[in-house]
Amino acid sequence: MSRFADFGNALHSGRTSYPFVGRAKLWLAIAAALVGLSLLVPVVKGGFNLGIDFTGGSEFTVSAVADPQVETGREAVAESSDAAEVEVTNIAPGTIRVQTEQLDDDETLAVKDALVEAYGVSEDEVTSTFVGPTWGAGVTRQALQGLVAFVVLATVLMALYFRTWKMSVSAIAGMIASVAITAGVYSLVGFEVTPSAVIGFLTVLSYSLYDSVVVFDKVRENTEGLLDGTAPPERAGRRFSDQVNLAVNQTLVRSINTSVVGILPVGSILFIGWLVLGAGTLKDLSLSLFVGIIVGTVATLFVASPMYALLRSRDADVREQEARAGAPAERAAQEAAAH
Repeated sequence: MSRFADFGNALHSGRTSYPFVGRAKLWLAIAAALVGLSLLVPVVKGGFNLGIDFTGGSEFTVSAVADPQVETGREAVAESSDAAEVEVTNIAPGTIRVQTEQLDDDETLAVKDALVEAYGVSEDEVTSTFVGPTWGAGVTRQALQGLVAFVVLATVLMALYFRTWKMSVSAIAGMIASVAITAGVYSLVGFEVTPSAVIGFLTVLSYSLYDSVVVFDKVRENTEGLLDGTAPPERAGRRFSDQVNLAVNQTLVRSINTSVVGILPVGSILFIGWLVLGAGTLKDLSLSLFVGIIVGTVATLFVASPMYALLRSRDADVREQEARAGAPAERAAQEAAAH
């Protein structure tokens, strides 16, 4: 712990510094490549594994199961219907959920009887329902509308809060990168996309923005007065880009701690609840949160902050300030080399 505290103190004082801003173009190029690959994954795999809430279909719930094996459910459906797509999940101790494409009445009764026999339960322990394609299309439309509304509102609020559109655009870029990469991982793993997963994605958006706001608050504090000449002496001679990079380093430990605190409970749900206990109810939500929290933190460091510094580097007042602040340092370096 003392070493980690010393590490944080070194970052905050500037004794240790990582070039988040100095290699902005490299980090942004890597991020763009990862986003591009993430967008290609669902294309190569033929899309996402959409759940019944989006595509419509039939669903069966089997309760009081003594031996909740998912293969038993798959075999029962295969023997009693022509359903091509079958999703069997152990959603709770002794409870199995079976989802298929839309079945007619005869097929529904046949599958129900097969599940009763396969799991050795009474008919009352097997319930069936279905989701129509119209309702599924409505869920999809509302999810997309919610995503668009969130991005628009977040962009406007960020611009008003920081009083500059460049911070807003940079934060949104980091947020979009987070969601794109998380969606790519989600598609690669093949987890089912459900309303819970959509909630997870929206939570990732909020988390990414929160992390960006924390870092940008420090950026604003470090760069205050640099451009108009009102900065205190200890900051007046430093370049704008150096102050942005210092702000990212100063908040690095906080970002790491926040991420660790966030992923520990989510990781427990994902790895212990699903892999160890076999409860797959929340695996869709927990995967999107687990990956999204990690990627969101990294995106703030390597996308949002470097992009802001890169956008500001084109401003005339920033270029003038960097030239003024860099000149004394360059002369000192030349004199040291001469001696």
